[in-house]
Amino acid sequence: MTHRKVARREILKLAASSGLLLSAVGQRAWASSPSNEYPFSLGVASGDPWPDGFVLWTRLAPAPLEPHGGMPMRVVSVDWEVAEDERFTRIVKSGVAEARPELGHSVHVEAKGLKPGWRYWYRFRANGEMSPVGAARTATPAGVAVDRLRIGVAGCQHYEEGFYTAYRRLGEVSDLDAIFHYGDYIYEGRPRDCAKVKNCVRSHVGDEIYSLDDYRRRYAQYKLDPDLQFAHAAAPFLVSYDDHEVDNNWFGECDQDGSPAEAFLLRRAAAMQAWYEHMPVRQAQYPTSAGLRMYRRFDYGDLLRVQVLDTRQYRHGGLPQTNKPPKGCRTQTAGPVTMLGSQQEQWVAAGLSSSVRWNLLAQQVMVMPFNYPASRDAGRTNVDSWSGYAQARERLVAQIVERDLKNVVIATGDVHKHHAGVVPVRDGALEGPAAATEFVCTSISSGGDGEPLSNGWKDTPAENPHCQLHDGRRGYQVFDIGRDSWRTDVWTLDKVSERGGRSTLTTSFVVEHGRVALNRAS
Repeated sequence: MTHRKVARREILKLAASSGLLLSAVGQRAWASSPSNEYPFSLGVASGDPWPDGFVLWTRLAPAPLEPHGGMPMRVVSVDWEVAEDERFTRIVKSGVAEARPELGHSVHVEAKGLKPGWRYWYRFRANGEMSPVGAARTATPAGVAVDRLRIGVAGCQHYEEGFYTAYRRLGEVSDLDAIFHYGDYIYEGRPRDCAKVKNCVRSHVGDEIYSLDDYRRRYAQYKLDPDLQFAHAAAPFLVSYDDHEVDNNWFGECDQDGSPAEAFLLRRAAAMQAWYEHMPVRQAQYPTSAGLRMYRRFDYGDLLRVQVLDTRQYRHGGLPQTNKPPKGCRTQTAGPVTMLGSQQEQWVAAGLSSSVRWNLLAQQVMVMPFNYPASRDAGRTNVDSWSGYAQARERLVAQIVERDLKNVVIATGDVHKHHAGVVPVRDGALEGPAAATEFVCTSISSGGDGEPLSNGWKDTPAENPHCQLHDGRRGYQVFDIGRDSWRTDVWTLDKVSERGGRSTLTTSFVVEHGRVALNRAS
């Protein structure tokens, strides 16, 4: 089965052929006349839609893998335009933004004054060059009736382990309102020798990353991928981060290597700045010395409330990742076990609403309890998930149950497998009453081609009766959200080890409004 393609010209084509001129400001960029160094090599993106607008993003980088992206160390003016048509004959908003060297010459425009629930096209101009064209849709004001939304889900895109064909297929889905990216946008490790290891199709540039310049170059290498650029230009992203944006399995002030907290926090600060520089997020997510506030909320009329969570920065008191206590972490045993931190927990509780048809918790690691195969090296419980913070999960479930909410759906990633299940009210009663449904989306490329169910997982479905799907292939998901039902389409690719993999609709699930249960779609 193939997707319906968006009825428009190739969304990544250059708009220069339209013959329309922007203001002269962009031509004052860093050369007196246009050069052969194209500044928009990393593409364009939009994100965080509100009823009156969205964020527009680009980063000037004529030589993206070189120091400073090949840019001079000075502020550069960049023109931007928003139009109601892809030919830009009806331009409705325009302006000039600053690309600053302190932020890697990234640009974050918070376009405002647009119509709610409306599709727009946007572009940039600098140094006499026009950017690719992107498309984005605004949200609908809270409380206004909305009949339907379509949201894609993707993440875990290890550059070395596969090609990004899934992003091309996801970007071709028609009528996408947004794409939720659950994290692991980059991977931090040193390059692999593809001649010697499996699941390796291309190598990282540079060693393991620690400094701000390291992280910038790694993001640039990922963003050079044309399929990733295609998806970004097709719809606004709601981005979060997980662990590999900093270091594998990091949390709070701790990394997996037991580094001194003071040293790790320097690395975390560099990683978070680079994340901000390369994501289409608002100034409210601007990094500070205390970190950044990634969690945030989006309303789509009376149909959907999305709460994007941060399950990394505020963890406390969970089960240890290894038998050895982390020697460098400033961990404390006092206080409650928490995945989100007390402030974010209260924020989530306040945001869970009975006035919308659906509540979506968009986050990173699996919420439902899960029994992994006995052969798993790290044990049968994934302590890096909510199962390592079971008391925090109990409080989240209690908040849902106490409000008698039967409209909570959770979107998750991290584990490189497709799962679909329910979060039981009690951990020890997997087939008992459930508080929420959960859809775990597999990776874009991490893990290589994969397979539906490996031999080592043959007993896993029976040991997890609350989970109806176990598929280890690469792919993505699409949420088709209506007033009375929520449909999740699960897409898999036959291969990511080569370009041009075939995307197949593997299965679909339907959740009926007011009933916490999964049904296979007919």
